[in-house]
Amino acid sequence: MTRFSAEQTSRFVRIEDGGRPFNVHYNDVGDGERVVVMLHGSGPGATAWGNFNRNIDAVVDAGFRVLLIDFPGWGQSDPVVCAESRSDFNARVVKALIDQLQIERITPIGNSMGAHSAVAFALNYPQNLDKLILMGGGTGGISAFVPMPTEGIKRIGELYREPTLENLNRMMQVFVYDTSDLTEELMKARLAALTANPLHNENFVKSSQLYPKQFPDFGPRLPEIQARTLIVWGRNDRFVPVDVGYRLNAGILNSELHVFNQCGHWAQWEHAERFNRLVVDFLTH
Repeated sequence: MTRFSAEQTSRFVRIEDGGRPFNVHYNDVGDGERVVVMLHGSGPGATAWGNFNRNIDAVVDAGFRVLLIDFPGWGQSDPVVCAESRSDFNARVVKALIDQLQIERITPIGNSMGAHSAVAFALNYPQNLDKLILMGGGTGGISAFVPMPTEGIKRIGELYREPTLENLNRMMQVFVYDTSDLTEELMKARLAALTANPLHNENFVKSSQLYPKQFPDFGPRLPEIQARTLIVWGRNDRFVPVDVGYRLNAGILNSELHVFNQCGHWAQWEHAERFNRLVVDFLTH
């Protein structure tokens, strides 16, 4: 866990997208000149702080400023119905936020939906990209080896439609490899985040009905990404199969891939110390 306080680092920024105003919540930690932006996944109740609190200290101690953004539709950010590519919408949110903070270049660290959004940011705003780190996501498309939708994605859908403790437990049982790390405290915190704003859950379901391809396949455009890229995956990921990581590695020519064994969809949490060493080395060299 981090030595920093979520409450003391909590910030809001007001942005506009397509004529719609949004209050976007983020945490701002550290004061380094180079900026890392941590982008969370799409799981019900997800927040950037909840996704990355085991990773903040290592990145700040390496000399970086860390921003942790809650996308609209999650956490303390405003609700949204997204009837378009959510990856591109989220990328515009990141761009608007860093513009308001007068930050020129960032390294996004994206997990799952956050990785899809980071790839969209890299494609749409290459002038604002330093390096790129992707975990458990980055492009859509069909796995060559696992039936789609995957077991994990089905359970996310169940939880959005019926946000109960039982369905949360069902999702988390396939979310990580070693379920013994799922403490009662963690599950209570996730359930509290999940039920804090019911409109977030309702809007996610509505968005998927209006625009089923929320996270499009960027495969044909991956060679456009020139930035140095680190791709991290769990060998046992039951949400986004590891062959998607191989596809990203093949498409992004200046990329390297690290696969953690005995790891599910939450590499930065399940193998935090090793993940942090890997990421800090990549950021600083």
